Amino acid sequence: MKIDFMKFLVLVIGIMTGTNLLFSQEGNIEVIKDSRIDALVEKQSLVVPPAINPQIDGYRIQLFFDSDKSQINSAKAKFMSQYKTIDTYISYNAPNFFLKAGDFRTRLEAEKIKAEIEAEFPTSFIVKEKINLPRLEKESTSN
Repeated sequence: MKIDFMKFLVLVIGIMTGTNLLFSQEGNIEVIKDSRIDALVEKQSLVVPPAINPQIDGYRIQLFFDSDKSQINSAKAKFMSQYKTIDTYISYNAPNFFLKAGDFRTRLEAEKIKAEIEAEFPTSFIVKEKINLPRLEKESTSN
């Protein structure tokens, strides 16, 4: 009985070794490709992804909307002449352009500016949307 087990074990090991020898192959692989692929990969590696500003939930004031971009630009210039530190944003959603201002973290901040501009932009209102992080002001030091 012990001899039969040994014969069986030798047979199994022999089969496994022989199978490995049969299926192991050596050789060279030749890749045939268009030379433009390398040029495309090289060009794509030079592309820099756009800078993505981190955004948070906040508020903006929608100042004006119109289908005429020149009207939007003049409203933007009017607002920017009074508020140089508040960013403005123009977006397009067919058929209108929308002018929005500010990156306000709270509705109260937006309400304060809206109250100041109510005479110039009577149809303005506050919208909740993703905003850019507010800019940090540099402190001026006097020596």
